[in-house]
Amino acid sequence: MTEHPTSFDRPSTGADPTDPRGALLRTPVPPRASGPALPAQGGTGQSPPAAGEDSPGAFEHSQPGAEQAAEPDTHRPRPTSEGVPAQPDGGQPGGAPSDDTPSAGVTPGEVSAGGGQAGLVRPDSGSPDSGAPAGAPDPGRRDAPPDSDRRTGQPTAPGRPTPMRRDGDRLRFVGAATRRIARGMDLDEIVMGLCRATVPTFADAILVYLREPLPVGDERPTGPLVLRLRRTDRIPAERDTEGGFTPAPQPEPSELETVGAELCEVRPGSALAEVLRGVRPVFTDTPAARAALPELLGEERDFALPDGRRAILAPLRGRRRVIGAALFLRGPERIAFEADDLLVAAQLATHSALGIDKAVLYGREAYIADELQRTMLPENLPRCTGVRLASRYLPAAETARVGGDWYDAIPLPGSRVALVVGDVMGHSMTSAAIMGQLRTTAQTLAGLDLPPQEVLHHLDEQAQRLGTDRMATCLYAVYDPVAHRITVANAGHPPPVLLHLGGHAEVLRVPAGAPIGVGGVDFEAVELDAPAGATLLLYTDGLVESRLRDVWTGIEQLRERLAATAQLTGPDHPPPLEALCDEVLDMLGPGDRDDDIALLAARFDGIAPSDVSYWFLDPEDAAPGKARRLARRALARWGMEDLTDAVELLVSEVVTNAVRYASKPVTLRLLRTDVLRCEVGDDVPQLPRLRQARATDEGGRGLYLVNRLARRWGATRLSTGKVVWFELNRG
Repeated sequence: MTEHPTSFDRPSTGADPTDPRGALLRTPVPPRASGPALPAQGGTGQSPPAAGEDSPGAFEHSQPGAEQAAEPDTHRPRPTSEGVPAQPDGGQPGGAPSDDTPSAGVTPGEVSAGGGQAGLVRPDSGSPDSGAPAGAPDPGRRDAPPDSDRRTGQPTAPGRPTPMRRDGDRLRFVGAATRRIARGMDLDEIVMGLCRATVPTFADAILVYLREPLPVGDERPTGPLVLRLRRTDRIPAERDTEGGFTPAPQPEPSELETVGAELCEVRPGSALAEVLRGVRPVFTDTPAARAALPELLGEERDFALPDGRRAILAPLRGRRRVIGAALFLRGPERIAFEADDLLVAAQLATHSALGIDKAVLYGREAYIADELQRTMLPENLPRCTGVRLASRYLPAAETARVGGDWYDAIPLPGSRVALVVGDVMGHSMTSAAIMGQLRTTAQTLAGLDLPPQEVLHHLDEQAQRLGTDRMATCLYAVYDPVAHRITVANAGHPPPVLLHLGGHAEVLRVPAGAPIGVGGVDFEAVELDAPAGATLLLYTDGLVESRLRDVWTGIEQLRERLAATAQLTGPDHPPPLEALCDEVLDMLGPGDRDDDIALLAARFDGIAPSDVSYWFLDPEDAAPGKARRLARRALARWGMEDLTDAVELLVSEVVTNAVRYASKPVTLRLLRTDVLRCEVGDDVPQLPRLRQARATDEGGRGLYLVNRLARRWGATRLSTGKVVWFELNRG
């Protein structure tokens, strides 16, 4: 008799002495014999003792010399602690060895593919469907059909998954499933990963319910606990040849949304509430789970569950509370769930719940960042006289929709407009916050009608007050549609590109200057021509600079792209602004963008000299009457006599208020565009305020009349005084 020692000091090949599964794993298995099985000695008809029992070896009754007759074989299935049904020639289908069939003569070659020995069964695994008829091919042998079930030896239907029977199978499945779940970034990806990893390997169908709404972080949910069917997945109908349960009518996977609105309210103290409070997965054949299913699935739904342990209800618990539940289902043609499958379901539920919890937190953070960026940028560009505007903003990545780039268009007195584009270092929420502060400062400085170089100087001081490392670049330009001129000052920003009406594109020669935040640097402004029909393009360095090209190469490519686009519309027609912006962004190839991009395009229409009337009025009592006569003549020349009465009244009131306090000549200007605009300027910085005059007051009614008769009106403080303006609709 050949004994095989089970010493821990001499582990067999492929076994780990430190494995907690004990002697069952450490039991060495002799090599498989290449020839037919040798008869057993004695013919006792007894089964060999199970691995792990107190016996000198795993095969006490093996034939002497079997080791010499066996050929080396690298295939050595690892035993498992779960129940293994009887092999086809090892006993009756019930799992017990036959009295008249000798089992002592089992050769090493007759070890099952699942790692168990012939005739070894668990006490609770002796169901008739776990055995196989005598003479059936052994799936553990090399000559077993490839499409047969290794447990039962029965042929497997095409597309039908084989069950997991070993700890190694479960560990590999859990590892692969959790990796697939962890790849998801948002809620839908995580739920999809759970469904795709589970069906059909672990279950034939799965239903995932999530809390509605999902709590975020430490938020305490208000109201009752409501579960919504987020997603359901199952083996396609064409593969489900055996029939079974029907979770929901879903002919195609794309129609899963039809069942997405089903809600389930969990009542306090109900069976479903108790199961969810228990956190651990349970078989649905238990009384508590069986009572909870109608509450979860609905009494009226046509939902049939197979009998026995063929469904597992697993609560999904996040970091602080239960956020849902998952129902794993197996059909009647498949082996039922076992006790170890509860551990698998618990692992899947834990990883999915934590992933969902983190996805909700990430979604909230992304929403906050997106809202922060959206509120920092102008929601709509203003409609300014003599210029048309278009803009674009692209974040650095879809997962981080924040950055330090910004653009702005600010109306100024005298129908002018300030065009601003800037870039704060980095593209994080800190950069976005600094950008918002600088943009607000620029708007305030623009309202004071300071020169561009003075605006950049004050922005530089503000950046130094925010911190020593608050660096940014900025370009500030002021366009005057009456003079057809533009004044530009630059603080370390890429130069703008001017596209002329004929299709010629040029990079404007603007002094670069130092970035904002350096401190102690003077900024210089230049004044350039801005002909009617030309387009000025302001942008950030993310458009022209990347890992594949330097900034000047990108600027040259941008200039060529603008010129080529202008050639498509002809020399007399400038390209549409919106299409031009899209065409500019198309120059970015896949993976050719490392930074966020801000783009501002301004089409200069200007105001023709024939549409402008300008006068100086001395601050005297006769000034209001003179202003009425001048306005009447201008309206007659423009064919707008129907506005004469209203214009004379409003001009008289505004000029009277200016002459009362002014010490220098008062300016009066009429502009004819899509509206009639009147501007009155003086050297007094105090702005007028609308107030309700009392019955005994002699004045205070002039602005009240302006407010009632004018389309719009306002007052703007200048460095040399103020301008009061109003607009009237033409016709």
